[in-house]
Amino acid sequence: MLTLPSSSSSSSSPPQHKYDVFLSFRGEDTRKNFTGHLHAALKRKGILTFRDDPKLEPAKEIQAEIFKAIQESWCSLIVFSQTYAFSRWCLDELAEIVQQKEERGHEIFPIFYDVDPSDLRNRTGRVKEAFAKHAERYKEDKVRIQRWRTALATVAGIKGWHLKDSHESDFVEDIVKHVSIKLCVRNSDLPDDLVGINSRLEELLVKIDIGEDNVSIIGICGMGGIGKTTLASIVYTQMSSYFDGKCFLANVREVSEKHGLVSLQKQLLSQILLEEGFHFSMVDEGKAIIRRRLSHKKVLVVIDDADNLQHLKCLVGRPDWFGSGSRIIITSRDEQILRSHSVRDVYKPTTLDDNEALHLVNMKVFNLDRVAETDFIELSKHVVKYAGGLPLALEVLGCFLCGRDVALWRSTIERLERDSSKEILQRLQIGFDGLEETEKNIFLDIACFFDNFEEKDLVIKVLDGCNFSPLIGIDVLIKKSLVKDCGNYLSMHDLLREMGRKIVQKSLEPGKRSRLWEAKDVYHVLTNDTNTTTPKPSSQRFRVGYMDKTLSSTHISCSASLSRGRLNVYQVFVHHEFDYVLHWPSTYRNSPPLSGLETSYDHKRYDHRRSYHLVRIPA
Repeated sequence: MLTLPSSSSSSSSPPQHKYDVFLSFRGEDTRKNFTGHLHAALKRKGILTFRDDPKLEPAKEIQAEIFKAIQESWCSLIVFSQTYAFSRWCLDELAEIVQQKEERGHEIFPIFYDVDPSDLRNRTGRVKEAFAKHAERYKEDKVRIQRWRTALATVAGIKGWHLKDSHESDFVEDIVKHVSIKLCVRNSDLPDDLVGINSRLEELLVKIDIGEDNVSIIGICGMGGIGKTTLASIVYTQMSSYFDGKCFLANVREVSEKHGLVSLQKQLLSQILLEEGFHFSMVDEGKAIIRRRLSHKKVLVVIDDADNLQHLKCLVGRPDWFGSGSRIIITSRDEQILRSHSVRDVYKPTTLDDNEALHLVNMKVFNLDRVAETDFIELSKHVVKYAGGLPLALEVLGCFLCGRDVALWRSTIERLERDSSKEILQRLQIGFDGLEETEKNIFLDIACFFDNFEEKDLVIKVLDGCNFSPLIGIDVLIKKSLVKDCGNYLSMHDLLREMGRKIVQKSLEPGKRSRLWEAKDVYHVLTNDTNTTTPKPSSQRFRVGYMDKTLSSTHISCSASLSRGRLNVYQVFVHHEFDYVLHWPSTYRNSPPLSGLETSYDHKRYDHRRSYHLVRIPA
């Protein structure tokens, strides 16, 4: 059995600690008031906290126990009070805490309780008085005093909480909330198959900086399939409970093209305010309402897959549109759009390194943390090299190879090596090539005709009308990682969708393709005699999806040409946004050009924007 090389940025759990928090404080100052309240609040939140026992007398053994507790804690909350600097025990604790920060990344959160942080940094006021006494008492131990001074200056320079004129109850609540958020991020329960996600998530969270009061807009930019949406989704899921409102606008590029920016503005307002019935029809009206209704709310908003500057201007125009502490996360393949919108913090996820990629392939193929047979080691490295570290390609190839023997692995790799193209779309087609004919048709229909985040029941209902037995077919696609099961929804990655459409578009002439979905291609076929060489009815299956209103008058001429036999079998899958299109079949079905049509209608409104019809021209 071969153990895979370890990776510091793998999806393994963070280091385990006995305590979440170590409390450092001067007992005679705050044990029975502020620190007592803080300790109780942390305990109520389920945060494991070490606080020294007041009954114990100071001794070397006790100090060793306290130092051990610091080393076993994830972070330290240091309560600087009036006489903290007078205590050599407190200063020894402080020096140990700073040492742990430098050596092991121990987190430090200073609390300035009735002391001025500048007195600590500059050793003025009571701090100056305390160190004068220490210098006299420990004149033979200058190294120790210098260690205290250095530790004090280090911690005083870290941003923390300053009580000033705040109410203690609010002060304690704010501290506990901040620590709780930090622990939530650290202890995120992430799926095991998200290899390499921890290090990337930590890097992103540094930019997001949840807990600060400013309004921050953060971009996530990179090529398709690198994990932009995955990262944004994790942050949204883990952090949304700490905001007054939340909204995840998925597939903004596609939704805006189909339904317009006004529909996205309404979705943004509805998700955050939990209200329906926003009545406006102009983008500028929407901008004004967003600014007016959300400017005092702390919100978390994700704009996924923005590819146009107008998306950002109309949805998240300026920071002052949102309340203090809000976070706006934008994913895009185009960095220029982010920069043009003055998004200063842009995170660029990297591809997986070889160790991470090998780990991911191994998990997908063997569902283990180690390779079961040495024969697969070199073959796995070939797969990793071919995928180039792109997570989506690794996932699809890994699932394709799962359960196959060495001979089939070699056959697959030989096929990859014969294909000199480095394009990811061709890499992903390996998964498609392994499908049965029915699953291929289901995959292509989903890729060409459905939204990227579509209701599962709707997809099944429509495909069932095509006699595809979609329940089992979709299950096969999900297990082959070509479609993702998102509860009540189905999702397909942009690259997989593009791959499917490229397969259909291998015929350069639109009239010879099995499916049409772009308005220009539909119009071309409907207005040109391009189908005189169409195969006989028994072998031809021609489908059209998504016709916009500019083609409504063309439907009649199309049907007229069909009735003259240019296309013997014709199936139309109409996915409309425009209400008046609902009346098209009944308006024209008895007109001369459409005589003889066998039409099935489904007038059920799945929502206020869509309706679906299947129209078949009999052979």
